[in-house]
Amino acid sequence: MDDLIEALQILRKYKNVSSPLHCEHDTLYIMAVQREDVSDEDHQRLGELGFYCDEDGMYQSSRFGSS
Repeated sequence: MDDLIEALQILRKYKNVSSPLHCEHDTLYIMAVQREDVSDEDHQRLGELGFYCDEDGMYQSSRFGSS
């Protein structure tokens, strides 16, 4: 759970809105923050924490989706 909390704290720096998450088919999507908004350093750390970007630049993780 610590990795998820750290990732959310990083993402919160870029946009802090209500309902920023969506979970579907065991994938957790970050709806509020796009790759272009995130520094390279934070992007790298998010990758280490289990988040990646799809072709549209939306962050997501299969590690933290429902099971």
